[in-house]
Amino acid sequence: MITVFMEYKVNPDTIQSYETQMSSVIKELKVCGASEIQWFKAADQPSLYVECFQVKDKSTYDTIKKYRTTSGHPVFSSIEPFVTGGLEKIHCWAFEKMTIKEDL
Repeated sequence: MITVFMEYKVNPDTIQSYETQMSSVIKELKVCGASEIQWFKAADQPSLYVECFQVKDKSTYDTIKKYRTTSGHPVFSSIEPFVTGGLEKIHCWAFEKMTIKEDL
């Protein structure tokens, strides 16, 4: 499993509109293969949001990242007007869980 973190900066004037779109976005993430979806709003930066979810493999991660970072997907592009900042509107990090072997 790969854990993915996506960070968004939202225009302060459109936060409420952005938040109303999130249920549609979460449903679409599930359709694309994401699980364990969590959504956070930064306590110290009211316009910063982080999405966290898991995918089974890198191919699923690549597909979701492509959908989220381009304007071509109908559901994900619905939040596009609310997200601020040039071409890098979405910062995405993926982490694969490591197994630590202990010597006995």
